[in-house]
Amino acid sequence: MSKLTVAAQGDREIVMSRVLRAPREDVFDAFTKPELLKRWLFGPDGWELAICEIDLRVGGRYRYVWRKLDGGFESTIVGDIHEMGMGGVYREVKRPARIVATEKFDQAWYPGEALGTITFVEKDGRTTVTQTMRYESKEARDGVLRSPMEEGVAAGYERLARIVER
Repeated sequence: MSKLTVAAQGDREIVMSRVLRAPREDVFDAFTKPELLKRWLFGPDGWELAICEIDLRVGGRYRYVWRKLDGGFESTIVGDIHEMGMGGVYREVKRPARIVATEKFDQAWYPGEALGTITFVEKDGRTTVTQTMRYESKEARDGVLRSPMEEGVAAGYERLARIVER
């Protein structure tokens, strides 16, 4: 089974990649349909994706709100957390190959807005998902790399694999 890889690229980017044993149409759906996203996109155990709104078109918006199920936790980044929200605008949607969207958190734990590009490449029944996040500065990118983000993303991708892999 493939594991998530996370690497810095250039001065302002993080590239995350995972191979899934599934057709890219299924994987694309898992990234764009609220009923599927709520099953895997909630980071570490103990969280839920409580709000998931998607208007999947260029210029359309999305909104995610995560809630901690058993109370909050203390974060050195933004303090006591019980709920975390973020959203953005779709800049490019090419089903089932590519999604480009902005990302901005309600309680900004990194400065500015990021631009995320997700690509879905299928070969021999396996889909490689590559997500590239471009931040406004090297400092913002490095702050994200120091955060527990990788742990939450990896947990989500493990759940995603259980949903889409055959």
